[in-house]
Amino acid sequence: MPVYAPNRPTAVPAPPSPVRRLRAAASRRVRPGPDDREVLWLYVLTRVGIWTTAGAVRWLFPAGGDRTLRPGSLLSPWEQWDWWHYLHIAQDGYFPAGAGPWTAGWDNREAFLPGFPLTLRAVHAVVPHWAAAGALISFVAGGVAVLALARIARRQLPHAEAGRRTVLFLLISPCAVFLAAGYTEALFLALALPAWLAAQRRNWPAAAVLACLACSVRATGLFLVAALALRFVLDARGRRDWRAAPWLVLPALAPAAYGWFLHARTGDWMAWKHAQERGWYRDFHAPWEAWSHTWDAAFQHTQPTGYALMWQAELLAMLAGLALAVLLVRRRQWPEALYLALTLWALGTSYWYTSIPRSTLLWWPLWIALAGWSLRRPRVRTVYLCVAGPLSTLVAITFLTGRWAG
Repeated sequence: MPVYAPNRPTAVPAPPSPVRRLRAAASRRVRPGPDDREVLWLYVLTRVGIWTTAGAVRWLFPAGGDRTLRPGSLLSPWEQWDWWHYLHIAQDGYFPAGAGPWTAGWDNREAFLPGFPLTLRAVHAVVPHWAAAGALISFVAGGVAVLALARIARRQLPHAEAGRRTVLFLLISPCAVFLAAGYTEALFLALALPAWLAAQRRNWPAAAVLACLACSVRATGLFLVAALALRFVLDARGRRDWRAAPWLVLPALAPAAYGWFLHARTGDWMAWKHAQERGWYRDFHAPWEAWSHTWDAAFQHTQPTGYALMWQAELLAMLAGLALAVLLVRRRQWPEALYLALTLWALGTSYWYTSIPRSTLLWWPLWIALAGWSLRRPRVRTVYLCVAGPLSTLVAITFLTGRWAG
């Protein structure tokens, strides 16, 4: 017969330690919830769509012309433009066999920061095909980015659809093809958006580390750091918060290390900037001069029609950025306004505008603002999808066929 001991004291579990509570909270933040799974499902569906478009491009626009009997390889549509710079850096480094800016026909590869090429080289150790490695980086990074974007949107917009709607607007945006290409946009967002999310939670060490990595991928990371610093100043309360201020110096290590590397090999601390000037006319011009030069390229019939159309898109993207900056200032979203203002200043003070449509992918306040507008006025969503969807396909085909797409 069983023996009962009714008077035996019952053991009371000890309360969890503060460290365990923090770990549990972090686990809840990282673990995907139902809303996150919906966002990932939407992300996968749009990846299927863009890769279907790339597959069709192989057959409709083969490299050998209309008389070609065989399409290009599966990944050939993605090997366009800047991809070759990243590939050559990953394969050979920045100054192979002593070549450099002093060499005739130099490709100015030092204009590209090392974050993406280093990641590409690391992934290539596992994935033998270079283009497949680049696509895998963007696929994984894009998934991380949309999860972080959805969480930022849910913190800002009091609506159950906020996260999914914001991610939808990003993934259907006109230049969304670059989130799937072996380019820097997806990787940068995968670092910058979690950094911003960490700052919203006042986790400044995590924000600083992620921002440092973002600075190694794109120069836009410096504008992110400025916005994070402003957010810190606005949010800091008391000595306990200000003790985290030294972390904000950490992101400066990435550009400083790259500048030191270039100086050691070229003797030029500004080698990155000078490469931008030589290869992409990114020397300083007054904003009105940059607008005038871009307007002439777009409408004065001085450029082939395909390029002229892209410069028209550059002008529209600049106007959209200015409108967004005004909106952010009116809403007193000062850190986001600073991030956008610095971005527009950098892009709007070259000889002419270059890559502003692509840069809209990095303007997360834009997609949150559009989502909020559409939640108040449902017709906005319909209009956006009807206009942005075809434009997204058009830009994708333009890029995947080797034409300039911003």
